[in-house]
Amino acid sequence: KNQSSSTSGFILLGLSSNPHLQKPLFAIFLSMYLVTLVGNMLIILAIRSDSRLHTPMYFFLSNLSFMDICFTTVIVPKMLANLLSETKGISYVGCLVQMYFFMALANTDSYLLASMAIDRLVAICNPLHYDVAMRPRRCLLMLLGSCTISHLHALFRVLLMSRLSFCASHVIKHFFCDTQPVLKLSCSDTSFSQIVVMTETLAVIVTPFLCILFSYLRIIVTVLRIPSAAGKWKAFSTCGSHLTVVALFYGSVIYVYFRPLSVYSVEDQVATVMYTVVTPMLNPFIYSLRNRDMKRGLRKLR
Repeated sequence: KNQSSSTSGFILLGLSSNPHLQKPLFAIFLSMYLVTLVGNMLIILAIRSDSRLHTPMYFFLSNLSFMDICFTTVIVPKMLANLLSETKGISYVGCLVQMYFFMALANTDSYLLASMAIDRLVAICNPLHYDVAMRPRRCLLMLLGSCTISHLHALFRVLLMSRLSFCASHVIKHFFCDTQPVLKLSCSDTSFSQIVVMTETLAVIVTPFLCILFSYLRIIVTVLRIPSAAGKWKAFSTCGSHLTVVALFYGSVIYVYFRPLSVYSVEDQVATVMYTVVTPMLNPFIYSLRNRDMKRGLRKLR
């Protein structure tokens, strides 16, 4: 049927159209969502309750946990509702709103990861000036800058998507309103939109990623100059959790968004699950299991 998307909305096909898989998928993703909420909330409460964790590194970690809670809440509840629904619909405005907050929060996550890399760079390479370089006002400005850039990027992307026409299929082969699957539905000429999306994605995502790479190259050079093996291990051990999260997050993001639109497939949905659901769920475990300070803070909550 040739009808406007602004009146009919979209249908989110989800991870599987098999009716026998809907309830098992609901149980799995509900469990993962609850673990994400509880785990990240505990991280935030532990950092707030322990004055010894009131440092720049844990300031960024608590905000990362808060963003992860918001990030998954933008996507997962609607996905859970659609798994139990026969219509699986989302309105046109609802789709754009979901797209906006998804991109804003995802990019804030990436900039926070870059801020945490800078924090480790200063702590290891220039420890004598750490208190001055990472003073609270500067950390707050880094957080505000991350949010501002991310929301401006999301606003620009949604305005670009709102100019497209959708006159044929309204079935989005995905579990939420992401740029690539929505672009594939448009009956407008999307060549310009694809170029803008790719260029802007490169600018917004690659910038914090390059910042992380540069920070860790400097850290590696500095650590290799430490004469003792114990000193090298102590310096690297403070970066292990952050590097693990960076690898999980950027590995799946690069796989999904840095390929041509024509090759977008089911594998991309699996990779998207990794950074939208799995990584936010694992973050509290990654940052607390081998971190004595976090374990002490969590014990204080009992």
